[in-house]
Amino acid sequence: MKIKQFVKLHRDDWKQLEQMIQKLHKHKRHMTGVDIETFNALYQKAAQHLSYCQTYYPNEEVTAYLNGLVAKSHNLLYQDQVSSMKQMRHFFSTTFIGLLIGQWKAVTVAMMLFIFGGFAAFLAVMNDPLHMYAILPAEIAQGVDPEQLGVNHDAIDSSFMSAQIMTNNIRVAFLAFAGGITFGLLTAYLMVYNGVIIGALAALFWHHGMTYEFWAYIVPHGMIELMAIFIAGGAGLLMGYKLFAPGPFSRGYQLKRQARRSVQLLLGTIPLFIIAGIIEGFVTPASLSLEMKYAVAIITVVALILYVIIGKLLWDKQPFKARLDS
Repeated sequence: MKIKQFVKLHRDDWKQLEQMIQKLHKHKRHMTGVDIETFNALYQKAAQHLSYCQTYYPNEEVTAYLNGLVAKSHNLLYQDQVSSMKQMRHFFSTTFIGLLIGQWKAVTVAMMLFIFGGFAAFLAVMNDPLHMYAILPAEIAQGVDPEQLGVNHDAIDSSFMSAQIMTNNIRVAFLAFAGGITFGLLTAYLMVYNGVIIGALAALFWHHGMTYEFWAYIVPHGMIELMAIFIAGGAGLLMGYKLFAPGPFSRGYQLKRQARRSVQLLLGTIPLFIIAGIIEGFVTPASLSLEMKYAVAIITVVALILYVIIGKLLWDKQPFKARLDS
């Protein structure tokens, strides 16, 4: 194609991109979702045109023009990434909540699988305590002694314990997320299995008349920890569902598309696991009254609710939101 034909064919797109660059400079906050999508599409086109010109018209004026146009567009499109702290704050305060709201059904399914496993295990051990040895791993079944609850906690290295707990919980969350590539089967198993452990232990302490004490040691960190596990599990289940029922798209496309959202959900749980690990390492073994430990649990629940509500309000104010369910 001759250079004059090339310029004539595409100059309207370039002019439109120039106009959008000016608009972004002056009225960025008033840009709509359609505007941003149009700007991105024009930017991608201009980048392709630049590549073409660099190959066939390397010394022509149009190549230098497109190089400047693409550079300006790129800087505008990605300038917010210069401030990583700002990006991180926006993600955890707004984007993560938007993703969570958009995929709440999968998170609820993960929670229901956990509850099912916990309820079934509780009934089994409640009917016969010996079932605990068939349900739980040997190291847990043989290592739990309700009468020793709270004993020797002063000898615990809280910092080391907290780090271990955080590492283990993040590992479980990652496995729950990665289980999505097994069409969600591994994720479902992990949700049920974790519920089984809690349910069996709850029944064991129930037999010893220590239900109140048991939950006092579980709920302070457990409310945040379980929420994070449900979110990670929901991310894995949703990815598995998209593989199982890809709709009009290929499974490879759906895996790539959904994996991005699921990874973001997984990343959003990391601060929750850190907070849960700190509570479990420092508050749970502390010589506080049981009532104080329940109070900590209530505070964490209220904080979680406020976090979601504030995040939802911030999300609703966004001029352009990702289409979470598309």
